[in-house]
Amino acid sequence: MKKSFFAYQHLLWDWNGTLLNDVWLCVDIMNTMLRKRKKPQIDQNQYVELFDFPVKTYYQRVGLDFSQEPFETLAAEYIREYDRRQRECALCHGVPELLQRCQEHGMVQSLLSASQQERLEQIVTAFHLRPFFQHLSGLTDYYATSKVANGEALLRQVNMASHDVLLIGDTTHDFEVARALGVDCVLVDGGHHSRRKLETTDAMVTCSLRELTAV
Repeated sequence: MKKSFFAYQHLLWDWNGTLLNDVWLCVDIMNTMLRKRKKPQIDQNQYVELFDFPVKTYYQRVGLDFSQEPFETLAAEYIREYDRRQRECALCHGVPELLQRCQEHGMVQSLLSASQQERLEQIVTAFHLRPFFQHLSGLTDYYATSKVANGEALLRQVNMASHDVLLIGDTTHDFEVARALGVDCVLVDGGHHSRRKLETTDAMVTCSLRELTAV
């Protein structure tokens, strides 16, 4: 982040782990799958070190065997359970107030997510946040590969100079996306990647969303 937060004109928000507190649910669902297959379970500290994009890599790291079950079958099982339980999650602390404040400052806000598009639209609407976002950009499938192509398309739509855009996320992939798009990035600790992993990037790492506005 090369300038003060409110000096940016367009915010590209990640969803899972950045605005939605769903890390605990992701750990719980994966442990259910691991127990079912009699494999060692993971805790949240392990999760934030093992999780990665594409998620296919993460599935392998926790011990799921694609020679026994194809990734697509495992991913479908995971997503079914996530869809069933995602309403158990809460927003990260202070999200509605922060989005409101950004809107009052005249900032354009968009979501750039690795979630499937229809699911993203449904959950954002359920939390009554849709009015804050000019664009919602999710993936067309459930395999959480990369957000770069969608980010490029989104930036063409908003037609703003790259130095006026800030991407806020919670994983090293968010930093990789920002770098590919040529925009600034800030990463929030407490999401799907450990602070140790976040600090391997060149992005600013902040402890909380609230801390963003102080910069």
